Amino acid sequence: MLRLSFVTGTEPDKWFQRFNERTFHGGVQPFGSDDPVHDLFSGDADLSLVRLPDPRVEQSQEDLHIVRLYEEARGVALPVDHTMTLLDTLGPDELEDEKVMATYQGPSAIQEIREGLQVVAANVGIVFAPRPLLKVLCGKKVEHRGYSGQAHPDTSIALVWYKERDGEDIQDFVGIAKGRRANSSRQLKTKKSAKSKAEPKREVTKKAKVGRRPLRKKQRRRGTKR
Repeated sequence: MLRLSFVTGTEPDKWFQRFNERTFHGGVQPFGSDDPVHDLFSGDADLSLVRLPDPRVEQSQEDLHIVRLYEEARGVALPVDHTMTLLDTLGPDELEDEKVMATYQGPSAIQEIREGLQVVAANVGIVFAPRPLLKVLCGKKVEHRGYSGQAHPDTSIALVWYKERDGEDIQDFVGIAKGRRANSSRQLKTKKSAKSKAEPKREVTKKAKVGRRPLRKKQRRRGTKR
């Protein structure tokens, strides 16, 4: 079974379902985490879905496989009754008078973002963070919007694993995360290949059975009286 740690702010459930349906590796054992890089380095996970940049990944990149999947949009969280929630995207000009309660600055900032959102829920201030992270953490009293400014570093989501742990199970999951279709799955190809190899044997056996003539019962020769 593939052990996978995924960072807070990602929603990879559809990948887990497809992996379980399409492959034959015993399924996936996923768990959410604020620090999936730590889970990978400690051996608790075979594969981690992480938010980059992360200096620990950069320092260990010679030992790791890193597959970037997508860039995250920048976001801002505001109180649900804030007038600026009428806009889909906000810029620095609209928010210049707001008090910033927290800004995402790296993997260790997720708890700080949570605490900042609690203050925003009390109708005080704003929080800057990747929008997918805000989407997951915002409660009913907080709204999130796109942000066109540069309040925090650009972030991306990637799959990371040790080179020495590379295997078909990880490669299949990476393929699914990158959009591989069901009919191109490595495991299904293997299954089809095994099936095609068996088909000629079945065909030969079938032809052999068809080609056989039924055995005739030996007829007794009638003797002639002399």
